[in-house]
Amino acid sequence: MQSALRRARQVVAATMNPAIPADRFEWVGPDGAVDREMLSETREAIELLLTDRAVLHVGRISDLPIEANKRQELSNAIVRTAFDRLPSRRSISEETLNASLAMFVEDVALVRRDAVDSGVLVRSQDGAAYRLQSM
Repeated sequence: MQSALRRARQVVAATMNPAIPADRFEWVGPDGAVDREMLSETREAIELLLTDRAVLHVGRISDLPIEANKRQELSNAIVRTAFDRLPSRRSISEETLNASLAMFVEDVALVRRDAVDSGVLVRSQDGAAYRLQSM
């Protein structure tokens, strides 16, 4: 999966800057021919990443950004994604939220706390349930 993402970045870079030497790309042979099979695999990997199954193929995030604003932005995106994949409910238990977040990230508590602090997630008075803040 990582090699497919690297190739995808290379394709974008080549599109944006055609002056980049083609020999720097693994999908271009020494004779300048494009390896269509390799690019097809890259396209399939990217299409997979755009589906709900992506979480099954990409490892969990282990290192969140240190800078608070960037970390909070990522935390909020993770929380919204987790809620999108849950059956529609007004609120969920902390246990359910933690299990959902754990599919995406190792530090569940930090992500949950960031989302609460930014107002994306609302915690019940007793701390037992959470709901996504309507925007």
